[in-house]
Amino acid sequence: MKIVLPGGTGQVGTVLRRALTAAGHEVAVLSRRPAGPGEILWDGRGLGPWAEVIDGSDVVVNLAGRSVSCRYTPDNLRAMMDSRVDSARVVGQAITAAARPPRVWLQMSTATVYAHRFDAPNDEATGMIGGAEPGVPDYWGYSVDIATAWEREQETADTPHTRKVALRTAMVMSPDRGGVFDVLSRLARLGLGGPVAGGRQYVSWIHDEDFVRAVEFLVGRDDLDGPVNLAAPAPLPHRAFMRALRGAWRVPVGLPATKWMAELGAFALRSDTELLFKSRRVVPGRLLDAGFAFGHPDWPEAAADLARRVRGR
Repeated sequence: MKIVLPGGTGQVGTVLRRALTAAGHEVAVLSRRPAGPGEILWDGRGLGPWAEVIDGSDVVVNLAGRSVSCRYTPDNLRAMMDSRVDSARVVGQAITAAARPPRVWLQMSTATVYAHRFDAPNDEATGMIGGAEPGVPDYWGYSVDIATAWEREQETADTPHTRKVALRTAMVMSPDRGGVFDVLSRLARLGLGGPVAGGRQYVSWIHDEDFVRAVEFLVGRDDLDGPVNLAAPAPLPHRAFMRALRGAWRVPVGLPATKWMAELGAFALRSDTELLFKSRRVVPGRLLDAGFAFGHPDWPEAAADLARRVRGR
């Protein structure tokens, strides 16, 4: 197949491009800074010569959007919104204009769309969309606004010949340097991998191999469209999540961090505490109902597998 990955140079794009190329597919990456074979210049805002690669393609997987690993200042939040909404809009325009449009458009979204909660898991049918939870910072609602605007742009695109799926994706865990597993593992190996702010908040995640397999599964299932959760079926509290990660690295203890300590650490890392404090209890209802079988459903085994791959690099 011919597969186009707008925004495919980040961590998730690297995972997907590597796997799809290895499987024999023709993969084209749209990038603001193309640097190698198969990478094509685009700005993520307006139509241009890049749109020709979408015409005649089989699949588009739009991954474009400013990284969420930053301080959530008003300027950065606006950049996160604009980069996601603008890129989804222009991909839709390119598909609409194509003489031979792709048969499926997978649009990256986020599990952050769901509410901060501890009482029950969020699936696609019964999950609570966030933005109005009591007792959380006001700006958390803007993260939900970003997610809903992102999905709305795909949903309203005039692409009658192209099936559309919104990938509500949890943290993708891969052994690649600079990814979320790498960052968390570094903390664990330094003895800093204890619970944060009590550790009750749920962590949703997906192993990189299951992420790729889920994308392939959705490409092949013509009966699935709309939002689909890409998350392992067993989210777990942060305390247990970090305990399993320490076990994968054979580190017996991890210093806990209070809320104010985590806030200082996030400031030093130029990141934001929403990534640590929000309870994301997300489960893959539609994938499981459709018969998808996870290769790495449980975090202790998944973390051990990823640690082995890092050691073997």
